[in-house]
Amino acid sequence: MRVRVEQTALPGIGMRHDLLTESGRRLGVVSHRNGRRDLVLYDPDDPDSCQHDIPLTDDEAEALADILGASLMLGQLSGLREQAAGLLTEQIAIPAGSKYVHRRLGDTKARTRTSASIVAVLRQGEVIVSPDPAFRFDAGDVVVVVGTRKGLDGVTAILADNDPDG
Repeated sequence: MRVRVEQTALPGIGMRHDLLTESGRRLGVVSHRNGRRDLVLYDPDDPDSCQHDIPLTDDEAEALADILGASLMLGQLSGLREQAAGLLTEQIAIPAGSKYVHRRLGDTKARTRTSASIVAVLRQGEVIVSPDPAFRFDAGDVVVVVGTRKGLDGVTAILADNDPDG
C-alpha cells in the first residue's frame, strides 16, 4: 500500500507534511522556516485540531528518521525471509580487531566466498543501504546480511577474522 503524504505551505511558518495512517489517525511534521521541526498528532474527532505537538531538535529528528528507516528496512527483510525458504537475515557486528576495519567491503569477497549478501550497514544510528564494494568498514559497524545459515556463518567468520579459507 502506498501512503499518501499531503504537503501544505504554511505562510510565514514553513511547510507541513501530513499522512493518514491505516488506523485512521492523522499525523504530520511541521518544518519551520527557522529549522525547527514539530511532530504533530491530530485530534481523531477534528483533523484540523492538534492533539499533541512534540518539538524535535535536529538530533532527535535525525534519530527518529534513522529508527523508522532501519525498522522499515529490517521489517521488509523479515518479510522476504518468510517468503523464501532457507533465506535468513542476520546482523553481524564488526569487531575492533577485524582485519576489515578501514578496508573495503569488496576486500571481503563475502558474496563470492559465502553466497550471502551484505545488504546494509548500521553505523552510529545511520543506515547505509546497499553499500557498494568501495564502502569502508569501521569498528562497531553492524552489517545486515541475507543468505543461508551456512552463508551467514561464513560472513561472520570472515568479518571476525576466523575464516580458515581467508
